[in-house]
Amino acid sequence: MNKIILNIGLWSAIICLTSFIVWIISFAGIAIQSPLFYWTNIEDYIQYINNNNQFFQYLAKSFMIIFSLAYMILAIFFYEFTITDRKILAKIGITFSIMFALVSSVHYFVQISSVRFAITENEYSGLEHFLQSNPSSFLSSVNMLGWTIFLGLSTLFMYLGLIHRSETKGIRLGLLINSISCIFGGIGYLFQIDLLTFVFINLGVGLAFFIITISSIRFINILKREHK
Repeated sequence: MNKIILNIGLWSAIICLTSFIVWIISFAGIAIQSPLFYWTNIEDYIQYINNNNQFFQYLAKSFMIIFSLAYMILAIFFYEFTITDRKILAKIGITFSIMFALVSSVHYFVQISSVRFAITENEYSGLEHFLQSNPSSFLSSVNMLGWTIFLGLSTLFMYLGLIHRSETKGIRLGLLINSISCIFGGIGYLFQIDLLTFVFINLGVGLAFFIITISSIRFINILKREHK
């Protein structure tokens, strides 16, 4: 096995894992540092962000960009270990991973750039359509499209295509959990069942990627030892 492939897979898994750890730390920091915000209107949102430090908000959003790009690379790595007659499934999985990375990166980059610039310059007209904090905003819907449908389909097709080995059981389990979590998270978002969305997108996807990344790191280290 090509060492470049193994190293790329290893580092993409490490970056995915690190990104989620930073996200958890940021989530805890937000909870400790400021009260929970429920969207009402743009005026209340502006007052909220002016009264509370936004460092952990921007940190979490920045690392979600990194995560989405790292997952795309990890999906390409998984392609190298798919069953020969199912490689088409892995290619579909890669396609959806690219779509996920695109819409997720655009969403979070807008949050840390255009939205932040507009708030700094007190330009609030139409801003509510681009705020992540507004669950019915245009950009929030685009982001949820990525995290539910695109990411869910990507991991589902990767699960269907990945080779069956004892060393890949953890990866396949994580891929399956993520696919199920994304489906239920999407249902929760479409029917505005906030608890369902929170549980499956935050906890379900988080758990799934801890399993995927840790299992991937273990699998790659096994391959490295085999090819010394």
